[in-house]
Amino acid sequence: MKKKAMKVAIGAALLLIGFGIGILNPKAIEADGVSTTPGSIDDPVITKSYLDEQLAKVSGGSSSGSGSSGSSNASSAQASLQVVNVPSGKVLLGEEGTEIILRVGKAVAYSSDSSGIVDITDGKDLVKGKSITNNHLLLMPRSGRGVTAATGYTKSLTVLVRGGYKLQSVN
Repeated sequence: MKKKAMKVAIGAALLLIGFGIGILNPKAIEADGVSTTPGSIDDPVITKSYLDEQLAKVSGGSSSGSGSSGSSNASSAQASLQVVNVPSGKVLLGEEGTEIILRVGKAVAYSSDSSGIVDITDGKDLVKGKSITNNHLLLMPRSGRGVTAATGYTKSLTVLVRGGYKLQSVN
């Protein structure tokens, strides 16, 4: 029994010495040998204001659009939705990548060519003249596409817009 107890005691002592070395010298147990101490040259600490400044530089500034009555949209850096009223007889034309959600009214897709806009909610393409379902997210894949009031609908449309747009008269 004494021999077995002696082996266990020696093993425990060696284990404690190993842990002690690892705790006192963290580089002894690092796999890549690089210090990852927060605040060191390899892992600097940065401030929120510095991070915000760098992210603003990467985002590329702002996009702007102008409406027929001098209205403009929010910057792309903010990426906020704007409430826009589209009078009957006008079309809201989105720039490439603009997102639109029809909130109030009866609208149809508008396009200057045979292609249309993307209804992301249903996963379908809406060609010119196709009815738009309220509260569906629409994406303008190219400039010159948008939404206008359906035939016979005389009230204005209320839409949410994220991105560049302009209002113009329907041809």
